[in-house]
Amino acid sequence: MTIDVRPASVFEDVRAVLGPKSPQANVCWCLSYRVPSKVNNELRGPARGAHVAELCRTGPPVGVLAYDGDEPVGWAAVAPRADTSFARNRKIPHVDDLPVWSLWCVRVRPGHRKQGISHALIAGAVDFARSQGAPAIEAYPLDNGDARVDLTMAYAGIRKNFERAGFVHAADTTSVLAGHPRILMRLDLR
Repeated sequence: MTIDVRPASVFEDVRAVLGPKSPQANVCWCLSYRVPSKVNNELRGPARGAHVAELCRTGPPVGVLAYDGDEPVGWAAVAPRADTSFARNRKIPHVDDLPVWSLWCVRVRPGHRKQGISHALIAGAVDFARSQGAPAIEAYPLDNGDARVDLTMAYAGIRKNFERAGFVHAADTTSVLAGHPRILMRLDLR
């Protein structure tokens, strides 16, 4: 299997990975950190998918997708931190004033897990941020040690996967997800 990671600009492919089985469902669509809290709370059911479709239509790409041939099998959300709620988040500190990018969600479709796709997504997100001129990229994964993480809450990623990609611990946070502390990890791209 050869995994190709590309910018996520085709809505149908984004929907294949992030969209709900039922169009009326209130799934995340990876909007909770991308849009202001008020907007996130107002977008319900099909309006969430419509918002993502508009983001795909007006560009820039909303993240990266992993493909196995022509099939989208994974997603990573990556954008300038200034364009996300992490810019204002009180639980995740700012290390310095660099205009860093944030990588906050890694998702692999069921049936495609345990095949290295999350590693390819992290690498692809780093390459995309670098191609857009990012001086550094941050992630906020779970520091779970060897403890098991519920797959629903594993979207933030886990520390060891980011360490494998060259990220280093840059700061502790006061954020906790699924009972595990989150840490700020960074990769310098300069």
